[in-house]
Amino acid sequence: MSEPVRSTLGSLPLSRLAEPLLRRLSELLDRAAPGKGWRDLAQRAGSRGRVRLSPLDLEQCSLKVLEPEGSPSWSLLKLLGDRGCTVVELVEFLQALEHTEALQCLSHSGSLIGSPENKLRICIQPQPQNLTVGDALVLECGAVGNPIPHYQWFRNGFPLANGSKNVYMVTYVDVEHQGTYWCHVFNDREDQDSKKIEVVIGRKAMAVECAEEDLSDLQKPADLQEQSNDRPVATDKVALLIGNMSYWNHPQLKAPMVDVYELTNLLRQLDFKVVSLLDLTESEMRNAVDEFLLLLDKGVYGLLYYAGHGYENYGNSFMVPVDAPNPYRSANCLCVQNILKLMQEKETGLNVFLLDMCRKRNEYDDTILILDALKVTANIVFGYATCQGAEAFEIQQSGLANGIFMKFLKDRLLEDKKITVLLDEVAEDMGKCHLTKGKQALEIRSSLSEKRALTDPIQQTVSSAESLARNLQWAKAHELPESRYLEFKCGVQIQLGFAAEFSNVMIIYTRIVQKPPEIVVCRAYVTDFALDLDVDPKEANKGTPEETGSYLVSKDLPKHCLYTRLSSLQKLREHLIFTVCLHYEYPGIEDTMDERKEVNVGKPLIAKLGLHHGFKNNNCLQTCCMANNPFHNQIESSPVATKYYVPSHCQPNSCPGIYHPNHICSDSVRQPEACSCNGTSRILASRHEVQNYSPPVEKSNVPVETTDDTVELEFLLSDNLRFSKQQ
Repeated sequence: MSEPVRSTLGSLPLSRLAEPLLRRLSELLDRAAPGKGWRDLAQRAGSRGRVRLSPLDLEQCSLKVLEPEGSPSWSLLKLLGDRGCTVVELVEFLQALEHTEALQCLSHSGSLIGSPENKLRICIQPQPQNLTVGDALVLECGAVGNPIPHYQWFRNGFPLANGSKNVYMVTYVDVEHQGTYWCHVFNDREDQDSKKIEVVIGRKAMAVECAEEDLSDLQKPADLQEQSNDRPVATDKVALLIGNMSYWNHPQLKAPMVDVYELTNLLRQLDFKVVSLLDLTESEMRNAVDEFLLLLDKGVYGLLYYAGHGYENYGNSFMVPVDAPNPYRSANCLCVQNILKLMQEKETGLNVFLLDMCRKRNEYDDTILILDALKVTANIVFGYATCQGAEAFEIQQSGLANGIFMKFLKDRLLEDKKITVLLDEVAEDMGKCHLTKGKQALEIRSSLSEKRALTDPIQQTVSSAESLARNLQWAKAHELPESRYLEFKCGVQIQLGFAAEFSNVMIIYTRIVQKPPEIVVCRAYVTDFALDLDVDPKEANKGTPEETGSYLVSKDLPKHCLYTRLSSLQKLREHLIFTVCLHYEYPGIEDTMDERKEVNVGKPLIAKLGLHHGFKNNNCLQTCCMANNPFHNQIESSPVATKYYVPSHCQPNSCPGIYHPNHICSDSVRQPEACSCNGTSRILASRHEVQNYSPPVEKSNVPVETTDDTVELEFLLSDNLRFSKQQ
């Protein structure tokens, strides 16, 4: 079938293909079965010496799922076109993938390529449908022309209500929807009808009686093998990642920032829509979970990861917000099982909870939560970083930190395996680690009966309301202000740019683009931020991103700028307004000149979702409680002030739900443990505090592991901090 395409299109560059055709190809690739998707096309194209695709190129394509109408396949096709790939080459790639639908799409549209853009032409024709009652009907018509074409769908000669878009959809069809369909396409100058197609609606097969021997046939291996060939799919994939470090009344943590950042990058490669947030208060955590729940729907894969302080009482796990009082109990925390129940109500295809926190008992919280029973479903997977009653640890060296769980999880997360199998292998890897043997072991709980994996493909209903809502909501949380240029009266022009490190952390950078030759010194600062953001002037306008505490995106930022890191964007109540102050000097004049411009960039990233408001929805909080014993608040004193290794995701050993400033647990006093893997000494730090603790006077930023682009820091953690594994 390739010859008609070859003869019609010749060596036409991909960049010359009409946009509707590219859109149609993108949709086919986005929804393709395993082995025929956009990543497979990228691999085929990248094998050509002339068309080189880097890992960064593929990551940029993957991130397009965060945009309202973003498509990784669309981004890839545009990228291939920009690099000179021709239609003939695309056909060869698609033939190698045996992607017949995409090849047919190209073949049917070949005669339209190269036609004048102002001429009205239909390039995507509706296709006949054979459906049964209860199926979804989706008809599509695509046209090009100038002015922009309009659409009206007809059935049996009558115009259809809600049929004025290029896609006509009925989510649940009955026999009344059977008939002859076509689309009338028109603009101010011309009009044209699509081809007429038949939609046939059949009744669902009725149940029949089966003999016992018929039922036994269902158990045959051949039948089971045939069923296993149908790989599960997700209607979408969404993830919420929360890392709490800067606690107000409890020990500070280091690893959650690194762990959340690395998991974000990995999940995006698996086409998850990811919101990553650092340091949330109780109300912010509850509102973030509520926003996450809005994005779940039937068949969606939902993943929630939490790293921070936590505890477990009576089988229920609790995540501790950064503003939790000292001491805290369940009313101040988020109950994981309650969130899971709300996720199940959305009829999700897969629910994954990854909890990187301690699970020690909170002896000072005797509240028993009476929760409604979870539904009996086969879609729940818990990955606990440690066993019940145990601690979770970080590994630290020179300020660098990774959680033990994430250290091993990130090496396997992209593997195409059932999620429980993958976690089992992570558990085995952790079990070989000298450093945590006997102290921390991964615990997996699952009700998963299907072979579902994080790598499963996404098959969305075209233009469904749920899909659009998810894309729009996720895009809100990732919308950066556009880079802009500011002109000053003295003739200086500066660039004001923005980069996202997390969904609530943004980098602002200023760069001098142009200055008159008579100006000898010139610098542009940002200042006068809203009090909500609590920006320390001493940590703003630095010469390198690292000086601001941003080690994660430094390689992606332009050089020779001044950088300012804004965290806690979820606290922003109004538009982000700040001042750009230009300082410059003329030769022979001692006084420094000064010009200022106020800039309003709206609400960037997560600020648009208004997580700072009071609880939007108390679903995560409303439970029936019963207190068995009075709430304890006794404090024992100890003169010991020695600093031992610092636990990370929990509270003191004998009192895991409360922190006593002067209390040391006798069974917790241990010497720092070191491992000499690769000749490098390192300290194992538990997410559990065994020292005199007082909240730091001022927060300090810690270096963290970066993406693959940041080679030096990647080397430090991947090589210098890699564990020796027992053979």
